[in-house]
Amino acid sequence: MSNNDKQMNGQRRPNSILDQFELPPARKGRQRLTRLRTAWRESWEEGGFLYQRWEEIFQARHAGWHELASWIKTAALFGGLSLIVMMLDAAGDITSTALKGLSAVPDTGSGDRSGLWGTVDHPIRVFLADQAAHLSVAPGALYAFWQLTGLLSLVGGFLGNSGARITWTLFGCSGLAMVWSASPAGGRAAATGLAAFMWALASTVALRGLTLRPIVHNHPPQWQFNPAIHLHAAIPAPTPAGDDFGDNADTIRRLQR
Repeated sequence: MSNNDKQMNGQRRPNSILDQFELPPARKGRQRLTRLRTAWRESWEEGGFLYQRWEEIFQARHAGWHELASWIKTAALFGGLSLIVMMLDAAGDITSTALKGLSAVPDTGSGDRSGLWGTVDHPIRVFLADQAAHLSVAPGALYAFWQLTGLLSLVGGFLGNSGARITWTLFGCSGLAMVWSASPAGGRAAATGLAAFMWALASTVALRGLTLRPIVHNHPPQWQFNPAIHLHAAIPAPTPAGDDFGDNADTIRRLQR
């Protein structure tokens, strides 16, 4: 029997010195947790990794786009693109569902002919029903799409969208044309005029803030003209000291005599 296989007090003798210092699993887990706590604490100290990232986020509120940290720009762009993709996907699903619903709308009938609204609404229903007979679409779906167009253009025009306001104008003109075409001959002018007044009242909401006055922008010129006259006068140089203007000593002596 070798020395490594000898038994001591019913236990196997360790084969190396490293086996004597082997820690139990519980103590190893505690040391690992201690190291993690120490690393976490050091990262939040001044100059640490998490401390610097937090300072960059705090300074981003007052900094411009070019002054932001690269990782903040990357996260913002990635988040924005993800949001746009999700919105486009949701908008596509909503649009597809709405179009399928409009295609399956049954005929709603001729509607109520009485009242002010019935005087305008009934000719439109009749006109769309006559046109739908020559198309592969139900009259109810055509009427629902016409109502949806008017509602969206009304809301968009109220929010100041130029395209929605153009759509609202075309919506009103087409409505007047349908009322004129499908109304009885005796009350055609009255029904069309009533529809025009209703459309004008609704236009106060859809065309809110719209003005026909020309907008004049008075901007100061980018350059300024400052007239100035620059005179260049030739000033003679001062006479140096001791200059006798070319007179010699004999002439000075004659004058002194």
